[in-house]
Amino acid sequence: MLEGKHSMKVGCYLVPFGGKIDFIEQYFFYSGSITTADGSALVKLGNTTVICGVKAELAAPAVDSANKGYIVPNVELPSLCAERFRSGPPGEEAQAASQFIADVIENSQMIVKEDLCIANGKLAWVLYCDIICLDYDGNLLDASVFALLAALKNVQLPLVTINEETGLSEVNLKQKNPLIIRKHPVATSFAIFDDTLLIVDPTAEEEDLATGTVTIVTDEEGRLCSVHKPGTSKFTTKKPMGDDVRSRKDSVPALLCEMQVLYGNSVCLNSH
Repeated sequence: MLEGKHSMKVGCYLVPFGGKIDFIEQYFFYSGSITTADGSALVKLGNTTVICGVKAELAAPAVDSANKGYIVPNVELPSLCAERFRSGPPGEEAQAASQFIADVIENSQMIVKEDLCIANGKLAWVLYCDIICLDYDGNLLDASVFALLAALKNVQLPLVTINEETGLSEVNLKQKNPLIIRKHPVATSFAIFDDTLLIVDPTAEEEDLATGTVTIVTDEEGRLCSVHKPGTSKFTTKKPMGDDVRSRKDSVPALLCEMQVLYGNSVCLNSH
């Protein structure tokens, strides 16, 4: 069941590197799209559609991280989303995407794992973040990061306490609180042609024809969180990519303000 359709112009610059921005697509996303999950969002970026569901479970923290919880991301590329993918164990592209999402979570500090700890050394939250591609037409990482962020903003966790007499956990389903999202990363992907030309937000066809790709992740303050550059392209250019990345970063305030309307969190920022 899908709930609450929302759309906004927040990026998708489909132009040659260094060219004029002359076309802006829309992100479409549905908040709370999986009613059985603790938080979820469906995101459509161009012709690529991904859905992210977050399930929260309780577990004992690791011995060497007694005051931290866990975040476990997983990206799935089923055969139904595109002919290029096959059924069976996760392929190389799915594994690389899962590791990319894990790196973004860790490097951006969008969620501090200490915030997931309930009782030091005893109990903590585990967030399983499953991202499934429903329709694939390139630009998977950008859509996945956005879906993850929107789904985490949708999470409501029940209050959990430890009974001092029994030592058992007690869950209050009537009192729920949102996650503390400390940073809001946004990804910008480029396809590299002839090692000198960039196309922003490439389609699957453009990615296949390109000599390489690069994805840059920044937060709402413009801080670099992650750079992902698979392949062997020897990219060289006199003009930095900062202008295109900054264009998407500058759209984050509108995105966050929209999420404030959806989730009631004070995350609006002023554009620079």
